Amino acid sequence: MLVRLLYASRAVATPTCAAVHDILQHSHAHNPRHGVTGILCHTDKLFMQVLEGGRDAVNALYAKILRDPRHSDVLLLVYEEISERRYACWTMGQANLAKVNASTLLRFSELPELNPHALSGQNSLALIDELMASAAIIGRA
Repeated sequence: MLVRLLYASRAVATPTCAAVHDILQHSHAHNPRHGVTGILCHTDKLFMQVLEGGRDAVNALYAKILRDPRHSDVLLLVYEEISERRYACWTMGQANLAKVNASTLLRFSELPELNPHALSGQNSLALIDELMASAAIIGRA
């Protein structure tokens, strides 16, 4: 059974380029073996990530994220059974949300700055889909 999970979290410390690179490197090594695909969105204050794959693999990965000391205030935004993957092309795509145009954020949010803790899960997924459509997501595998 395939599932899609979307969570948001606050960064305990400002994620450096090296830290984000480390997360992505680990994802590119781990995810294909476990059938997990997805996208990591980040700013200097938060993470928002979509994971897709088998229920056991996604749940195990999410459990690791909950214990990861780089995250605080982890909030599950979406957890749903799916018939097909939306982000199948990415072992882990990446988008720096600090570079997203304010008008794009305003389409899905009350303010022109991202606060996924205040967005619905559906609006968060819609924002990620918009980033995908506008080629703002990199790291296709």
